[in-house]
Amino acid sequence: MQPQLSVIIPTHNRPHLLPLAVRSALQQTYADLEVVVVDDASNPPVQLPADPRVRVIRVDPGRGGAGARNAGTEAARGRWVTYLDDDDVLLPHMAAVSMVALEEAAKTASPVGVLTGINKVNEHGEVLLTRLPPAHCPKGGHFFLEEPEPGRSHHTKQTLVVEREVVRAIGGWDETFRSRVHSEFFLRLNPACTLIGLPTVTYHLLTHTGTRVSGNPKLRQESFNRLIEKHRAAFEAHPKMFAEFVYKHAQTSYQMGQTTAALTHWLWALRLHPRHIGAIAVYAAIGQIKQRLRRVAAPTRALPPA
Repeated sequence: MQPQLSVIIPTHNRPHLLPLAVRSALQQTYADLEVVVVDDASNPPVQLPADPRVRVIRVDPGRGGAGARNAGTEAARGRWVTYLDDDDVLLPHMAAVSMVALEEAAKTASPVGVLTGINKVNEHGEVLLTRLPPAHCPKGGHFFLEEPEPGRSHHTKQTLVVEREVVRAIGGWDETFRSRVHSEFFLRLNPACTLIGLPTVTYHLLTHTGTRVSGNPKLRQESFNRLIEKHRAAFEAHPKMFAEFVYKHAQTSYQMGQTTAALTHWLWALRLHPRHIGAIAVYAAIGQIKQRLRRVAAPTRALPPA
């Protein structure tokens, strides 16, 4: 009997983290699922305890994260798919709440996908921040280029549950991208699919000291430029959010030590939407001043007596 949901886990050289991700998928309260682990040319190859619900597919030579997701999509037997990063974990109710919401949403919208909330956690399991998805992104939109409601975030893309055939119909994941993979995918998904966001946290995104593709400065710049080139019409249709997207990229570039790129993109963002970027910059400056004042006002620890 075919499972309703396939949890696809692309992985590369993370033997210490992958078992946690797989275990979280197997511990779902929703039982009608399979787990498809796509080993993207790991060295040594992935080895997991035998479980009838788990299949390991090896891709060699490696195809990168997007290619591994495509391989998993093709191998999946479920009507619905979700993609779990190998260094993250699902909370036990993730599949159950998503599938209930999909069943309800499908009565009024088709096709439809569901997003849920994310906790960013450290290696001790402490929650650093919480992100909840936009409540409703109708078919025909451009997801992160649409303005979200207050308190909602587009940085919840990892929680997507959507029909496998919808992913295939839009061409799958673009394997020419190594970074910005989710952003590129959603700029093709939302025009073809309504997205419903639930105010329920179901996913833990783990911060760790290991390597991440998103931490490669060169790849980030290349993928940023390629993303805008490929979807320029969508970006230009949303000048305010286009400017904010460029501004946030400039901030990250600065934090990664790419000062020339940061300055170039700050100026670009200002040209795109001066009023919005000016307001963001003023708000950020006020926040920094408040932080400094709090540090100055914080009581100092008395030194112990000599």
